[in-house]
Amino acid sequence: MERNIYIENMPLEKASELFMERLTQSGYFADYASEYLEVMACQGRITSSAVFARRSSPHYLASAMDGIAVNADATYSANEFNPVNLKHSKEYIEVDTGDYVPSEFNAVIMIEDVNFVDDCAQIIKPAVPWQHIRSVGEDLVAHDMIVPSLYKLGPCEVASFITGGVEKVAVIKQPRVAIIPTGTEMLETASKDMPPGCIVESNSRMLSGLCREWGAIPIRHNIVIDDKELLRQAVSEVKDDADMIIICSGSSAGREDYTSSIINEFGEVLVHGIAIKPGKPAILGIIDNKPVIGVPGYPVSAQLVFNLFAKSVLYKKQGQELTPSDTIQALLSRKTASPMGVDEFIYANLALINDQYVAFPLNRGAGISSILVKADGIICIERGSEGINAGQSCTVSLLRSRQAIDKTLLTIGSHDMSIDILADIMQKQHGIRLISSNVGSMGGIMALRRGETHFSGIHLLDSHSGEYNIAYLNKYLPAHRWILVNLVKREQGLIVKKGNPLQIKNLSDLLRHEIRYINRQQGAGTRVLFDYLLTRENIASAAINGYNRQEYTHLAVAAAVQNDACDTGLGIYASARALDLDFIPISEERYDICILSDLISDEKLDILLNCIKSSQFLQRTKDFGGYNLELSGKIIASQ
Repeated sequence: MERNIYIENMPLEKASELFMERLTQSGYFADYASEYLEVMACQGRITSSAVFARRSSPHYLASAMDGIAVNADATYSANEFNPVNLKHSKEYIEVDTGDYVPSEFNAVIMIEDVNFVDDCAQIIKPAVPWQHIRSVGEDLVAHDMIVPSLYKLGPCEVASFITGGVEKVAVIKQPRVAIIPTGTEMLETASKDMPPGCIVESNSRMLSGLCREWGAIPIRHNIVIDDKELLRQAVSEVKDDADMIIICSGSSAGREDYTSSIINEFGEVLVHGIAIKPGKPAILGIIDNKPVIGVPGYPVSAQLVFNLFAKSVLYKKQGQELTPSDTIQALLSRKTASPMGVDEFIYANLALINDQYVAFPLNRGAGISSILVKADGIICIERGSEGINAGQSCTVSLLRSRQAIDKTLLTIGSHDMSIDILADIMQKQHGIRLISSNVGSMGGIMALRRGETHFSGIHLLDSHSGEYNIAYLNKYLPAHRWILVNLVKREQGLIVKKGNPLQIKNLSDLLRHEIRYINRQQGAGTRVLFDYLLTRENIASAAINGYNRQEYTHLAVAAAVQNDACDTGLGIYASARALDLDFIPISEERYDICILSDLISDEKLDILLNCIKSSQFLQRTKDFGGYNLELSGKIIASQ
């Protein structure tokens, strides 16, 4: 069977230059196709030619004030000691702002400077000719240019067009982008009974939304299964109507990746394989002098490739320059290695800690679409660099406003579902964004020790005292000022499938070889608890099938059980209930948050504590089930 291969591994800047150069040579950017729109429909569009006023505004001499219109000559002698009395109709008329000023008058006196006596207007200050009178065309003169070509129109321009008598405006036609999603495994929508191996197709929806943000019109094709003839037919259907073609997935070198060969049939592949990570298998080509981009199937790769190559083309096609993203300098929270031969783009969260921005790299998996929702910015580790060391300054291109980042609280540590409730309440009631990184309790304490987080969720059992958290804080944070506050007490136990088909009753059942266990990561409080329980019951961890398999959140453990990736795992009741699973209670534990008081302002600390004590937080958390809230918001200890 014929198999695709990468044509090359072209550097990013060379691929971009080649793509734009060939499109320019083909005449793709030479002419701006125009259409005429009614004025009220043109907001947000780009003018293809200059727009001129069709009438003057105002088209008459108009009063700029409420007052009286006078002839200035009749007022020259007026002063405080010699008031001048003007007769109504003959020597003055009353006018309001915008009223026509007849030709026999050449000035307006503000109403505040007039004293009316019987049928006369008394003034004590002379008027200057043409004071407070708007001349004909003061705003616009007929045939004045209101805006030039290649100008993006907003509400103010629309108002000016209406004032100037403009009825229709010539604008650049919006580029039409055909998006063809491919893949036999793809489904249009999710369902509860989706078979293994099926994937909901969402990349084309994301790229369609980006097209709209950039002023283009997306035309989404139906999903095309992995069949070369069907993909050929789809490209044939859209190529004449579209200004750009995007083929989603099928750009790699697999046995069902046909994008490259189809582009070559209709046109020319310019680049197949770009020295970037993620997104290496991207394809750039031309069909009928129009750009074609083959984007990889993973969502992070698809979004990055589309931003790197489609955005600049669509802007230029509409006569607009693409302005660089805002950037900030931040300290990297942990050492991040990178292959030397590629430009690697790493998505990151940002927080302001001790008046210094700190960047926290997110998971680098190209298939994790949630990264695109969570990320505050992108770090580019340029080709030729082996990475960035912890504490080293790096440039972050912002995906979120600096204002939002400045109002962010960061929690790194153990996962609990109540943290999400707390985040929602803080955002909704106080406009403070709370973001979390789930690295386990020990990971949270180490982040506190390095001063890289405002607070951490922890639930570490001291096997000697039977007490939670305090012994660990005394050991690892002896020189820090901290406050330990209870968030919840919660029920830990074994999460099992609905109906408990394997009849798991206690920890000793985990010794049955057919039972597949899934553990939490090292350093997680749940892992510490599990090891403590195993030791107490003289169960060897090596005898448990799956002890070394790891997940990072309680919900992830529950999802693994629900989707038959394992049979059981230790987790909290709330996660089992959320996914309609059964639960075997083992132990109640105290889940606290440790706050570094030097790194959080008094105002934000008060908001955080008040939100924990609020009736909303308590009720919504209680509704999850498996929580004891008698200590919520109570300060357990401090240093």
